[in-house]
Amino acid sequence: MTADEKKKQAAIAALDYVKPGSIIGVGTGSTVNHFIDALAEKMKGSVEAAVSSSEASTERMKNHGIPVIDLNSAGELSIYVDGADESNRHLHLIKGGGGALTREKIVAAASKTFVCIADDSKLVNILGKFPLPVEVIPMARSMVARELTKMGGQPVWRENFVTDNGNQILDVHNLEIMEPMKMETQINQIAGVVTVGIFAHRPADVLLLGGEDGVRTVSA
Repeated sequence: MTADEKKKQAAIAALDYVKPGSIIGVGTGSTVNHFIDALAEKMKGSVEAAVSSSEASTERMKNHGIPVIDLNSAGELSIYVDGADESNRHLHLIKGGGGALTREKIVAAASKTFVCIADDSKLVNILGKFPLPVEVIPMARSMVARELTKMGGQPVWRENFVTDNGNQILDVHNLEIMEPMKMETQINQIAGVVTVGIFAHRPADVLLLGGEDGVRTVSA
């Protein structure tokens, strides 16, 4: 079974958490694309609307006829469905490989339940093998990079990439994130950082992992 087929399994399993008539949060990335397609195919018209974490997901949902509204007019969301680049067993995540980490973190914070969907390769013992994305204000990029280097990381500017918020991303290599909540706070305190792609203060509530033997559910 390919990684893409595993992602699709997890995405379809997330439909069980969607309540008809609700407003849901929808994330970004290849696994979420499977969720959007499955939502349109199997539950078309059942959700009132969606709040999107990226322009790409917004466009995909609109093409399927799923109404997309602004978070400011939505209130609290029933669920948020999104992927992850890594997850540990405490459901602390690394996200932002696609560059939408800030909006993803905002929508996750506004949601009652965060359902994370991924293939089983994303579950790790220690976060950090996947380079940690940090969204930064452009004028602060070099300064933030120096601070991240002091923390033991090797930041690399994601060149020729601009976030939906008009900012830049540093991908930090060679980190072993033993205390995700502590590191999330520490990096967020650096002046010029918009947000870091550690989701530990607001982790996933449910992790759905697609694998050879079907979908495995990991709960907090």
